[in-house]
Amino acid sequence: MKKLILVTGGQGRFSKILKKNNKHLNLYFSSKNECNILNIKSLERIVKKIKPQIIMHCAALSRPINIHEKNISKSIDLNIIGTANVTKVCEKYNLKLIYFSTGYVYEGKKGNYSESDPVKPFNNYGLSKLGGECAVSMYKNSLILRITMTEKPFLHKKAYSNLKSNFMFHEDLVKILPKLINKKGILNVGGKSQSVYSFAKKNNLKVKKIKAKKSLALPLNQTMNVAKMKKTIKK
Repeated sequence: MKKLILVTGGQGRFSKILKKNNKHLNLYFSSKNECNILNIKSLERIVKKIKPQIIMHCAALSRPINIHEKNISKSIDLNIIGTANVTKVCEKYNLKLIYFSTGYVYEGKKGNYSESDPVKPFNNYGLSKLGGECAVSMYKNSLILRITMTEKPFLHKKAYSNLKSNFMFHEDLVKILPKLINKKGILNVGGKSQSVYSFAKKNNLKVKKIKAKKSLALPLNQTMNVAKMKKTIKK
C-alpha cells in the first residue's frame, strides 16, 4: 500500500496542479480550516485523523514578493513559525517531512549553486524560507527541496533577458516528484539554466524582452546546479 502523504497548503497554486495531474502518489490535500500550521493542536488533529506517513509542507506565504518587506510578522509566522510547528509534529509522530523551499536562499550572483554552497538570501522572502529550512534541518527524517517553479503559461507580459534562473513549471515538478520523495537532505530542483526571457518565450510568444536595472538590486544569476536531481530521477 502506498504511503499516505498529507499536503499542507492543499488549496494553493501548486497543490491544485498536483491534484489535477497526480497519478502515482497517495495524497491528502488539507484545507486551512482543518490544518492550521500556526496551531500545533490543529496539526495534531489532522495527523491523528488521517494517519499519514509523510507530510509534504507546501503551505507558505510567497506572493506578492514585497509583502515580506511590508509585513514581516506575517512572513515570520507563516514561513518560519508555521514550518517549525510542522517539524515539531513530524518529530513527535515520527513522520517523514518534505519541505518546499526555494532557490532564493542563494545569493544569486555567481550562479550554478550546489546544495553545499553557502546560503545568503537577497530578500526577506528568501530569509523566511531559509528560516524554515533551519527548523527542518534539525529533523533528520526530512527532505528540503529548493525549487524554482512558476505557473503555466508564463503569466507576465515582460521577462528579464539578463536574469538567469532554472524555472520549471508546476506540471514539470508533478512529473518528477514521485522519484524525489524518498530522498533525504537537501536537493536543488529546477529546469534548464537560461534567462527568464528565454524560458518565458517558449511558452508565451507575446512576452516582451526587458533588462533588469542595477537599481532594482535583483540577483542576476540565480541558477542552481541540478545534477543531483537529474541523477535521482534517472534511477
